[in-house]
Amino acid sequence: MVSLGLADMKMKLNSSFADSDLGSTQARAVFQWGGTILALFLLLMNRTGRRSHMLTNLLVLFLFASFPTILLKLVRGQFGCWVAFLAVASNLYFPETCPAPRFVLFVIAPNWLAHRLRDDKVPGIICLIITALIILTEIRGAGALEDSQCSCYCLSYWFSIAWILYFTMLYLAT
Repeated sequence: MVSLGLADMKMKLNSSFADSDLGSTQARAVFQWGGTILALFLLLMNRTGRRSHMLTNLLVLFLFASFPTILLKLVRGQFGCWVAFLAVASNLYFPETCPAPRFVLFVIAPNWLAHRLRDDKVPGIICLIITALIILTEIRGAGALEDSQCSCYCLSYWFSIAWILYFTMLYLAT
């Protein structure tokens, strides 16, 4: 057996500390929590305002790519299975109140796909594309550029979309 000297241990400790990038993890955490909160806010506004199924589907995909890791582990566990079961059951009995249960995507997605969407810059790129599609959907839904009817409700939509875009760009910049 070869024993390591004090100098070798110090070298090993310093090299493992240099591999961790604290700025990147902080940007990822801000992206995950900020993006999730604003996407949930947009889902709520979509549910109370004009109900766009395209916007709902895009926001669910955005949530799947940017969901915080700690919450994703909770949702993909036993608790998530029960919530998915209740969502499907409520859709069977109350289809107009509880439309297609999109929550099931979080539970039944394969592990390799869920973990691949958590790596490096992949979620940021996917969320950037989804944000661009959300912006196009909102422009089209507001009456395009010539007949836009904007209210306080519309301004809160655009404010939230701008922050989602900001969090995504912040994450991609690091």
